[in-house]
Formats: sequence, structure tokens, C-alpha cells
Amino acid sequence: MAKTDQNRKKKKIRPGTVVRFVVCLLITFIMVVPFLWMVSASFKNNVEIFQTPIRWIPEVFRLDNYIHVWTEINFPTYFLNTAKLAVIITFLQLVTCSMAAFAFTKLQFPGRDKIFLFYLATMMVPWHAIMVPQYIIVKGLGLYNTHTSLILIQAFSAFGVFLLRQNMLSIPDSLHEAAKIDGCGAFRTYWNIILPLTKTGLATLTVLTFNAVWNDYMGPMLYLDSDSLRTIQVALASFKSQYSADYASIMAGTVCSLIPIVIVYACAQKYIVEGVAFAGVKG
Repeated sequence: MAKTDQNRKKKKIRPGTVVRFVVCLLITFIMVVPFLWMVSASFKNNVEIFQTPIRWIPEVFRLDNYIHVWTEINFPTYFLNTAKLAVIITFLQLVTCSMAAFAFTKLQFPGRDKIFLFYLATMMVPWHAIMVPQYIIVKGLGLYNTHTSLILIQAFSAFGVFLLRQNMLSIPDSLHEAAKIDGCGAFRTYWNIILPLTKTGLATLTVLTFNAVWNDYMGPMLYLDSDSLRTIQVALASFKSQYSADYASIMAGTVCSLIPIVIVYACAQKYIVEGVAFAGVKG
């Protein structure tokens, strides 16, 4: 009887657990409903989208919206342009940020910590404050209306350096010292020892950077003028006019644009929580 009472006490669900579960369920519902509405709207026409009450499952699944997006507005070109920028910028940020983070954690040089603080302070400056000077520089260098302008501007990230630095701080300095004793130079230590141990931070930075570049609207709108160079987000805005908007095509294009982000997140999601946790543990 005593054992039975103990088992019942262990299996008893606490009220706090129930409350947390309900809150998480409610938050999940609030976040998922707009996505489901978007997918449902992508198979409707503009009249059916705003019918009340909402019909979540369309009576007729209209593929015309997807056909229109992919065949009539040069969407494949916009898709490839966005993929090109996202892949190149993400790769460059992984290289530059990991090298800078390695220097700020494992290498000793005068003023290292002060330089890092000044570098980190740039995160406090809103992009809108430097938007005009940045545009003037790009224009002066003759890079306006080229993908190179966006690539160079976004090839470096203070946040990425901060994230990877916090991750690298968890790696014992004894590994770096052992590598130096064995005759490894700074680059070989970075490539063969430090970088493989920073997978969580790299995966997190990959997802965050890819998502930011893929969804960037202001950058391409400012620096790209030719239709053949535009990205998905700018192309979706073309469905809006002064007096109306083709919401069905916008929803179809948005669904298509979300697919690469979902794939990237699904591949790296198990590293994200761990990588962000490292950023908050080490100081």
C-alpha cells in the first residue's frame, strides 16, 4: 500500500505544469493559425479569401495562383537571385565571423577586449541611421544595381561575431595551448580544432543569417533597380497597386518563398537552442 501511494504521488500532475502546457499550446495556436490561413488563401481567389466565416479548406483548390506566380512575373529569376544572395552572404558571414570570434577568444593582442567592445557597440546603431551614408558609398563605388553591393554590405555581422565568440568561450584554452605545443599555427588551430567544436554556433548563425537575407526587403529595394536582379520580397510587393492588391498571388508566392527557410531550419533546428544557450551562458 505504501508503494502504491508513493507511485500515485509521483504521477500526480502539478497545477503549474498544466498552466505552462496550456500557455505553450495557446502561443503555438496563435503562431500557427496565420500560417494555415496563408496556405489556405493561396488556393483561393481574392473574393474567397475575405469571406466570413473563414473557410479553412477551400471548396476548390485553385492552382492558378501558383501557375501565375511561376510563369507570369519572372518568379524563378527572383527565386534564384534570392537564393544566390542568401547562400553567398551566409557563407561569407560564417567565414568572417568565425575568424573574428577566434581572434577575440583564443589570440592575444593589445587592446583585444576594448576593440571587441567597440565592435559590439555597432549593434546599438540602427540600420536606418547609416542607410543614407551607406547608399552614398555604394553609389560612389559604382556598385549600385549590382548584387555585389548587398553581398559586401552584409558579409560581416557584429551579432555573428558575438554569437560565435560566446560559443568559442566554452572551448577550453588548454586545447589551443596543446595545439601550439604540437606546432600548429593560428590558422591550423582555427580550422582543425576550434571550428569543428563550434558546430552549434555555426548552425545557429547559418539559420539566422539565411532567414534574414532571404526575407530582406529594404536592402534589395534600395540597391537594386533592374527587374532581372530583384529578389522575392521585392517581387511580392509588385502584386500591390495604389488601389488594390492581388492577395491570392501574394499568398502563393509567400508560401513558395517559405519553403527554403523551412528546409534550412529543419536541417539545423536541433543546434539552435543549444547555440543560443551558449551565447547567454558565457560572458
